Amino acid sequence: MSKTKIGLGLASLGRPEYINIRPDQNIDKSAEAFQRKTMEVLDEAYQQGIRYFDTAPSYGRGEEFLLDWYQSRKYEDLVLGTKWGYTYKANWELGYNGPHEVKEHSLRKLKEQWAYSKQLLPALGIYQIHSATFESGVLENKEVHRELMAIKNKYGLKIGLTTSGKEQSKIMEFAMGIELDGKELFDSFQVTFNLFEQSTLPMLYKAKSKGKLLIIKEGMANGRIFPNEHYQHYKGYYQVLSAISREYGVGIDALALRFCMDLVKPDYVLSGAGNIEQLKENLKANGFTLLRKDLVKLGSMAIDVSDYWDERSQLAWN
Repeated sequence: MSKTKIGLGLASLGRPEYINIRPDQNIDKSAEAFQRKTMEVLDEAYQQGIRYFDTAPSYGRGEEFLLDWYQSRKYEDLVLGTKWGYTYKANWELGYNGPHEVKEHSLRKLKEQWAYSKQLLPALGIYQIHSATFESGVLENKEVHRELMAIKNKYGLKIGLTTSGKEQSKIMEFAMGIELDGKELFDSFQVTFNLFEQSTLPMLYKAKSKGKLLIIKEGMANGRIFPNEHYQHYKGYYQVLSAISREYGVGIDALALRFCMDLVKPDYVLSGAGNIEQLKENLKANGFTLLRKDLVKLGSMAIDVSDYWDERSQLAWN
């Protein structure tokens, strides 16, 4: 088996609405109820062996929830990751009519969000630019680079970035060339990779060969890997996924995570579980390895990268 560990991302735990395909849940969506549920999921994750937890200021109150849990539990074997660059705007308003999160990759925003995020020290191990793009200018902002390098040197953190969109590979390649005083700035990359979006595979292998820490996110394609009548063009894939998952005695979620683990062999693949039941199902990915023939079969499901991201852009917050 690969040495990939499953980590827990808090994107769906820290806010009442998230970009995903999931059934309407008749649950208490108050902040208090979400905090109680998040604490329960974090406790269960730790008991199940998860040690990496990934959050961001834009995940509603996800960073706050993780901080409360970390400070109250006082575990000493955690690795925490957070990000900077997005601000949560929905203010826990269901059906919020506007952008739920707003990007700002400025030096001011970095300093503002770092002032809160550094409370996660000393468990904080990875500090990331949230969804770096060429358009935001962050990849060429020398002031930001110097500030990140200063944080890296002072606290011994890995500095990383997360990527989304059609240019993930180009962003990774460009970022790997950023140096200050002869030292590479970026140590880790968190990348969207799954059965349908495999375009970054060559660049992930290159980053791995350079000793970069790799984190896979959105391993379930925001829920699109599960049989859905609104995605008839995936009907053939759904049949194959259902058949293979039955052979291994796991759900499609565990199969999808195992695919990422066996093909990419990243350091972490993130579970985005929103409750304990989903978490336990996701963790079944640890119990098997895919046969070569099945890895090849699943690898053939990749779709055109532009089609993937165009489709993702149509997903609603729910």
